Amino acid sequence: MNGTENRCPLCGGRKTAGTTTFSADLGSGVVVVRRVRATICDQCGEEWIDDQTARQLEKVVDEARARRAQIEVTAFG
Repeated sequence: MNGTENRCPLCGGRKTAGTTTFSADLGSGVVVVRRVRATICDQCGEEWIDDQTARQLEKVVDEARARRAQIEVTAFG
């Protein structure tokens, strides 16, 4: 990232690589994925997940839904 790509579009802060916790409501339960790769604004805390990571998270959610998990907590990767 460089120039404006490295700046938060919301507050102008600097975007840096980090990790976040992702959660999804399954309707009948909840899945929580810890240590997800993300880009995070060092000023306002806004988080962005890239497309490849989002696709992987969709698979995790779909698998938890298929198992009808009520609560599932896992680490990314």
